[in-house]
Amino acid sequence: MRRILYLEPVGGIAGDMFLAAGIDLGLEPAAIEAALRGLSVPGWKLAVGRAVRHAISGTHLDVVLDAREAHPHRAYADIRRLIESASTLPPRAKERALAVFRAIGEAEAKVHGVSIDDIHFHEVGAVDSIVDICGAAVVLELLGDPEVHAAPPPLGSGSIRVAHGMMPIPVPATLELLRDVPVRFEGVGELTTPTGAALLKVLAKIGHPPDFIVEKVGYGVGTKDFRDRPNVLRASLGRLEDSRTEGLWVVEANLDDATPQLLGHLVERLLAVGALDAWVAPVVMKKGRPGHLLSALVEGGLRDTTVDLLLRESTSLGVRYHRVERQALARDWVEVQTPWGRVRVKRGLRDGAVLNAHPEFDDCRRVAEAAGVPVKQVVAAALVALGLPS
Repeated sequence: MRRILYLEPVGGIAGDMFLAAGIDLGLEPAAIEAALRGLSVPGWKLAVGRAVRHAISGTHLDVVLDAREAHPHRAYADIRRLIESASTLPPRAKERALAVFRAIGEAEAKVHGVSIDDIHFHEVGAVDSIVDICGAAVVLELLGDPEVHAAPPPLGSGSIRVAHGMMPIPVPATLELLRDVPVRFEGVGELTTPTGAALLKVLAKIGHPPDFIVEKVGYGVGTKDFRDRPNVLRASLGRLEDSRTEGLWVVEANLDDATPQLLGHLVERLLAVGALDAWVAPVVMKKGRPGHLLSALVEGGLRDTTVDLLLRESTSLGVRYHRVERQALARDWVEVQTPWGRVRVKRGLRDGAVLNAHPEFDDCRRVAEAAGVPVKQVVAAALVALGLPS
């Protein structure tokens, strides 16, 4: 069973909102602090409380610093050493935190046209940002290492004063971090910070999430109160069922170079491995070539087996599959007496009523050959014996 964490940056995302959302999902702040105590940075603590934005209640978090801690400029190498030497950080959390800082460093280096080793972090190098990023990595550990997905973040608009002076929103590093992923250019003010952008880019898959069962929902509340939207990060935690073992699937392949003999063999092989049905339909393929669509209806547990069979035994270079739904009649077998012998009949029933009936052809053929009569007479007689029109 895979765990899924789906992030919705309704009002954007920042590092403190990520931590707050994790706490709102049920994590203990003390557990996060304990994992971060090994960071060799000046005094800090987490201040956790409740807050409401646009009638949505959630957790708000501040990293409270000693008055002596300002915003020092830290080089990427300095931050790397801080994280690597933190004895209380789990190894996987270290790797994730380092990856986030490296992503920020590479974005800043590209924006400023220098090497990453020449980058000195300003706001992101402060203790609160270090705690936010390392804390986000710890949150994922405490949540059981879920697979993280996220909706496209809103970036905001306007301008903001940073260490380098006035900057447009989104600031260049944020936009650089979010290259090649879906984003939304909307909202007023800085909705997605560089830290938030880096967390999404490194830790999450941005786009549509897989279908999953939601078990918990948490809200991380930001500091600002926007007029047009609630400043919250919603986090949904749940599980992804293994859909390969559920329901029915159609597995199919287009073939333009298969002989009739091979197509017949493949249908037989598909039925032999347990397909509920298998069929071949004529199609016209690219360049006007006539071909065949080979399909099989299988239960979920046989999907991968069927895919493997088609790839191994057909001439196709690829196989498609998709889930389907069906309604099927209940079925039973009865035996009826014809003037030439007994044959079996398969019935289709719904709510006890017989809707369809099909005499077993092999039985009818055997009886017909023994009696020297046409098969169709035996089939008709079987239906009459069942009380149905022939």
